[in-house]
Amino acid sequence: MAATEGTDSAAATNSAATTDSATGTNSAAATNSATATNFAAGTKPPEGRTATVIGATGLIGGHLAELLSKDDHFTRVRLITRRVPGNAPQGAEVVVIDFNDQEAFSAAIKGSEAVFCAVGTTRKKVKGDMDAYRKVDLDIPVNAARHCQEAGCSHYSLVSSVGASASSGNFYLKFKGEAEEAAAAMGLPSVSVFRPSMLMGKRQEFRLAEEIAKIFTSPLSFLFPAKYRPILGADVAKAMIAAAKRKEQGFRVYHYKEMMALIGKH
Repeated sequence: MAATEGTDSAAATNSAATTDSATGTNSAAATNSATATNFAAGTKPPEGRTATVIGATGLIGGHLAELLSKDDHFTRVRLITRRVPGNAPQGAEVVVIDFNDQEAFSAAIKGSEAVFCAVGTTRKKVKGDMDAYRKVDLDIPVNAARHCQEAGCSHYSLVSSVGASASSGNFYLKFKGEAEEAAAAMGLPSVSVFRPSMLMGKRQEFRLAEEIAKIFTSPLSFLFPAKYRPILGADVAKAMIAAAKRKEQGFRVYHYKEMMALIGKH
């Protein structure tokens, strides 16, 4: 859905109203009292210390949304999404956009102090369509970084992957590496890239290969080189928030050990 004309729409007690830009009609969706918002291009979002999450329906993004909603450092939590999620934490502001609409994407990011990008897809989800894969794993993170730079955001945080490299022969790692390089070149004051290996935790979707791998790797993880050790999605989210609060200048990459150090685990 593209962003439509208007500013804040008040949250209903148990649901939030979203506007379908194609029809102009309203539809109700349960969001635990989250506020559904559509920002028109050129509309100035509310002021405040806003943390914005892109990819809140995923494992890390879901943890980010929940943790940020309970963090007093930020005055507002905004979720940029294609549709109103069913797991939005209470009080979160949901901005529904079409990620191909760059004006709407830019408007949704304006006013953010920190932006957390945790998008990702799988070959199964896109049914082998590499163009669709690229749009999610490369285009969205790169466009998010560009809009952050234009909006004057203080910090941009990106979930990547161990082994990410723009020169990789693996399309997944190549997209991740290209997204990292683009973010580094944007001129943002503070960029943090997180490169987890296998992610542990309960996803909304079932991934058979990942579940099988967890069974065999978890008991042996202490034998792995540090950066290849499995990590909880919640720990990655905690590390991202810790780095955002620090707002250390420049471009920084965090692997397992650095993420554990950020949250006081060793």
